[in-house]
Amino acid sequence: MVASESEADKVPVVGSPVRGSRSGRPIMVLLDLLGRRWALRMLWELWDGRAVTFRELQARCDGVSASVLNDRLRELRAAHIVVAGKDGYHLSGDGVDLVAALAPLQVWVQRWTDDPGAESS
Repeated sequence: MVASESEADKVPVVGSPVRGSRSGRPIMVLLDLLGRRWALRMLWELWDGRAVTFRELQARCDGVSASVLNDRLRELRAAHIVVAGKDGYHLSGDGVDLVAALAPLQVWVQRWTDDPGAESS
């Protein structure tokens, strides 16, 4: 890595410090990766399993800058969540498993936003 590269620009690696964790515990590494700009949106746009080109993904992500899209794709590929094929980018097997693991959060969010007491809390 280049010495001038900031911590936020490094690809998160299990066992190495990440934002919010000096230990680099796997869950903290994943949360750091998913907490980066556009990472979750990219997973959302790839969840259907269809490969998409760089330009298609950029358009689906409301025109995210090419540099940020490149950074996130590099990080998600390094984490083996996204793969690049002849037809474009798609979720790896681990990426599909990750999106499936996140699905219960949608149920929780729906319950949370439907709760009338949530606004007063």
